[in-house]
Amino acid sequence: MSLVCVDDLSISYGAKAVLSHVSLRIEPGEIVTIVGPNGSGKTSLLRSIIGAVKPARGRVTRGSNLRLGYVPQRLHIDPTLPMTVARFLALPGRAARTIIDGALAQAGVPNLLNAQMSRLSGGQFQRVLLARALIGKPQLLLLDEATQGLDQPGSAAFYRQIETVRRDTGCAVLMISHELHVVMSASDRVICLNGHVCCEGTPEVVASAPEYRALFGSGTMGALALYRHDHDHGHDHHHDHTETAE
Repeated sequence: MSLVCVDDLSISYGAKAVLSHVSLRIEPGEIVTIVGPNGSGKTSLLRSIIGAVKPARGRVTRGSNLRLGYVPQRLHIDPTLPMTVARFLALPGRAARTIIDGALAQAGVPNLLNAQMSRLSGGQFQRVLLARALIGKPQLLLLDEATQGLDQPGSAAFYRQIETVRRDTGCAVLMISHELHVVMSASDRVICLNGHVCCEGTPEVVASAPEYRALFGSGTMGALALYRHDHDHGHDHHHDHTETAE
């Protein structure tokens, strides 16, 4: 049974149509990436799945008691406010220490428990946000441009961590990203969005589609091949690099 079913979804803000006749399914355990130019409706689609945006037409159906985890682009925390990672992660629902420890380990930063939130690097901060999303043991993990502001190695290692989370927990992942060279390789399925679904399929199928090339050009196919080569031959090096990547 699908975790999420989006059927003929249209979203408008005032007189402006943002999404038109979008339909898609998210299946258990798969990693799906939504790509598209700025203003293509990616975030609106994600917000409709969460339930934060009401569609103008169509509907979003979530599986019964579906557990969602959400990793935002960024979260502002007052730098003058003393707060450890442990305290931050305990805030939402007073999670037990063992659950917090497990979530940090799954996010790839098991040693940050007592670190100050204000002193984390960009890469570490996003891993902590990932840990926060994992505390509730989600069946579907949602990421909205979660590596915004990180460098390329930092982004690559973050998305490899997402692959590890999927492998270890079995959760499905739906993510939005502009970093085509990274996310295309990490995805089982890619949906190209530009106000409507332009094309979808495996990364190779989408990268070859005329609709995709019209939006992004053909250069990402070469980048995809290069990234896969790096992924196969330099995994440990990239992973180590990123824990402090900005």
